Amino acid sequence: MHAIKTVFREAVGLFVDSGSLAVAIIVAVIGSAVLLPLPATARAVLLLAALLAVLVENVRRTSRTTPRS
Repeated sequence: MHAIKTVFREAVGLFVDSGSLAVAIIVAVIGSAVLLPLPATARAVLLLAALLAVLVENVRRTSRTTPRS
């Protein structure tokens, strides 16, 4: 039972741990959908670039704060 609780906490932590990641994703989606009067293809490319930048920044920040084993 303890193992199941641990797995559940780790899984929830993957999605809840970084609030700034969630906010950045929401901003990128809203920005590409509403704020930019561009053709759909351009918005899609911009959204992809923004989400990749958010992901890279989050991975770099996490790697700086996570101790290596």
